[in-house]
Amino acid sequence: MSSRRSVMMLFSSASDAHSHRVRVVLAEKGIDIDIREVDPAAPPTELEQLNPYRSVPTLVDRDLTLYDSRVIVEYLDERFPHPPLMPVDPVTRAHFRLALYRIERDWYGLGSQIEQESDKRRAAKLRKVLGDSIMATADVFKARPFFLSDEFSLVDASVAPILWRLPYYGIDLHAPAVEKYAGHIFARPSFRESLSAAEQEMR
Repeated sequence: MSSRRSVMMLFSSASDAHSHRVRVVLAEKGIDIDIREVDPAAPPTELEQLNPYRSVPTLVDRDLTLYDSRVIVEYLDERFPHPPLMPVDPVTRAHFRLALYRIERDWYGLGSQIEQESDKRRAAKLRKVLGDSIMATADVFKARPFFLSDEFSLVDASVAPILWRLPYYGIDLHAPAVEKYAGHIFARPSFRESLSAAEQEMR
């Protein structure tokens, strides 16, 4: 019997920023998909069979399985090209990819460490590093309507989950430019649609 799927499926954690990033893109593009909420600490057998790392998010599209959030969102943007969430120009596209890399390495990495750190002093230090890193980009937040762009992009879909979690992390920036940008993004219907029940409770 064939195991080929007719409906795209996403294994997603209700509170994971990487999963949230993918859900933002799905909502922005209006993609019909079966979203399965899973506990990353106790992944279902089906996920273990599809992904050797048993990690979320994991996207299954027929015979294709993807399990890195940056790979997933770029695949979705190419698979469903309207609205486009990456620039066509190769130089600008490279700048966006570099921004995605830095956001994931710095902000997502620090967010994960804050969530996992049990030592209060170390957690406070991590919160300061993440807050300072975001504050260092305040000029970028106020320069254009969206991050590096006049249109919503994969970069915004990646920044938004981190900004949404700042109160949950215990970070209060008092940065008008960042707050204005965040309010603009959070008001988008696609962002509201992307939120799980657990994420709604973070604020």
